[in-house]
Amino acid sequence: MVYVDPMYANGWVLRGWEVKNCHLIADTDEELHAFAEKLGMKRTWFQGGKTSHYDLTQRRRDEAVRLGAVELTRRELALWIKAQRGTK
Repeated sequence: MVYVDPMYANGWVLRGWEVKNCHLIADTDEELHAFAEKLGMKRTWFQGGKTSHYDLTQRRRDEAVRLGAVELTRRELALWIKAQRGTK
């Protein structure tokens, strides 16, 4: 399953303007990469580490939801991350 969290000001600055963004995450990296490809994202934009993800703009978030990504609240995201880390 693939998920997105709410848009938030995480410190992105684009052309001098602060831009809100969110995260695209999935139960597996394979699901994550396949979904990101559907959104036209480059593999180089992937951010591995403790929680693998892609950062999304509002336009890409809207498209991800249209394509079936599940919307999570920030609390739900935190619980999902905790559960994922408990299984790794």
